[in-house]
Amino acid sequence: MSTESASNTITKRQPKPKWLRVKLPTGKKYTELRGLVDKYKLNTICTSGSCPNMGECWGEGTATFMILGNVCTRSCGFCGVKTGRPETVDWDEPEKVARSIKIMGIKHAVLTSVDRDDLKDMGSIMWSETVKAVRRMNPETTLETLIPDFQGLEQHIDRIIDVAPEVVSHNIETVRRLTREVRIQAKYDRSMYVLNYLKQQGQRRTKSGIMLGLGETREEVIETLHDLKANDVDVVTIGQYLQPSKKHLPVKQFVTPEQFDEYRDIGLDLGFRHVESSALVRSSYKAQKHIN
Repeated sequence: MSTESASNTITKRQPKPKWLRVKLPTGKKYTELRGLVDKYKLNTICTSGSCPNMGECWGEGTATFMILGNVCTRSCGFCGVKTGRPETVDWDEPEKVARSIKIMGIKHAVLTSVDRDDLKDMGSIMWSETVKAVRRMNPETTLETLIPDFQGLEQHIDRIIDVAPEVVSHNIETVRRLTREVRIQAKYDRSMYVLNYLKQQGQRRTKSGIMLGLGETREEVIETLHDLKANDVDVVTIGQYLQPSKKHLPVKQFVTPEQFDEYRDIGLDLGFRHVESSALVRSSYKAQKHIN
């Protein structure tokens, strides 16, 4: 948002604008997959995170799965995932995820995880084993891995590169100025390095995401897009931040559809292969389009 766009700055308890109102997911494919998820107690981020695009994505054969538990070692100000001491790694998880994908008949799976700074390998071995298991059980399914930064350590990032997902994504989340507040244990330049390293080591398609509405200016968003392009990122997603609870960072702005359209056009002019930019966009939105 531009610094002069004061009219879009929200006040306390202001209702969400009309463009953030979400229709309940419907459709034959959604109903079928919802039944399978409930019957087999499958764990998808789509359902646990109440994603607004769940019906659309499931209808297109895409779903997101989280590995390495549901407790994160980091305490980012925007994220609704619980922070604390994670549970012991479940080495059966790769097979469980692969089986869930098979049961649901998923064509394109997105894998993500909490940060596991408590582990010597940062969870990278589990990442590698999960990709291998999905490939064994679902050879026709394409994969996107939405990875943490692994503290920028190349030996852990290499494990992702070695199993060659069709897309590797790592979210920058916000602009440089707000990184310390929004992503407390993360670093803007370290995330950019991870994205650059992936491409330099031969990863064919890389991707990153930005949330808006945390107090960033228009100029800062454009600067971030330039930085992502300079680090050879192929795909960018841009969406509206929504506060998970009262304990989390407040929404500073509701960004207008027109502003999202402008950022999309700027991104395409910069040369990104794909730019998904609208209020309800999340990291895995239309993920199947980002393979080619």
